[in-house]
Amino acid sequence: MNTPIVSVVIPAYNAAAFVRRAVDSVLAQTMAGVEVIAVDDGSTDDTCGVLAGYGDCLRLLTQANAGPAAARNRGLREARGEFVAFLDADDWWLPAKLERQVALMRARPDVGFCSTATRVVTQAGKPAGDWPCCMEDEGPLLELLFVRSAAISGSTSGVLGRRALLTEVGGFDEALRGFEDPDLWIRLAARTRYACIPEPLTVVVRTPGSVSSHLPRMRAATLASFRKNRTLLPPGKRGSFWRDACAGALLDYAKMAARAGRRDWAWRWASEAAFYAPLGRGRWAWGLMRDLLSGHQP
Repeated sequence: MNTPIVSVVIPAYNAAAFVRRAVDSVLAQTMAGVEVIAVDDGSTDDTCGVLAGYGDCLRLLTQANAGPAAARNRGLREARGEFVAFLDADDWWLPAKLERQVALMRARPDVGFCSTATRVVTQAGKPAGDWPCCMEDEGPLLELLFVRSAAISGSTSGVLGRRALLTEVGGFDEALRGFEDPDLWIRLAARTRYACIPEPLTVVVRTPGSVSSHLPRMRAATLASFRKNRTLLPPGKRGSFWRDACAGALLDYAKMAARAGRRDWAWRWASEAAFYAPLGRGRWAWGLMRDLLSGHQP
């Protein structure tokens, strides 16, 4: 069997209603040499049956439910391609996505991972905004990721990376549920260059859900990632810059908590932000606490 150029990893959990769209978008890619690895992450619906229906068009792996990071890592371990791309089961690609990315990576050996601009849609397929590439004048990507975790357009559904590099940095940290994607981009950005194709070749579905139930886990994962990766920053950025980044993330979660009706969490996390950066983001933290006391919606 010929060695594939790209291995595409699709983690799927209870995705029977929409995973065909994701798989079909991979099979419709304009380049040859693509292997598809679908990982059924302990689904309780007919996801496994739907994927098995593709026969030899994909490799189907199954495992007990362990979360998307574990499913992606399973696919990464099984991948044979020079490059690996990830695609969430509810998202899809335009046909030229992989061809354009592989051409970019081969033309630029210094680039270890890349993504594309992204179109965001609702579950009904209606436009819900654009997710553009970050601009080079926004500063070094490693530092930007501590300030703006969504700097990588398309996130997992947009990224294509060199398999050897993805393996070297350890893949996704399965302990950081809710922040495992930005955590990997941080570790990659510390090792290699990144590029982004400005054409929207990735489509991401915005899925509504219970935001409040995930906020404590996401807050904990974000801070754990920032602590773990602090030493990857240049020495001059490991002090006030890092503390400001932690405070900024806490403020973002505090605002989301307030909007979800959890003002107790919002107050606690705003206070924590003020502790991390009393002279930086602290001004915003005190302002948020003032709004919470007065009953204003942040």
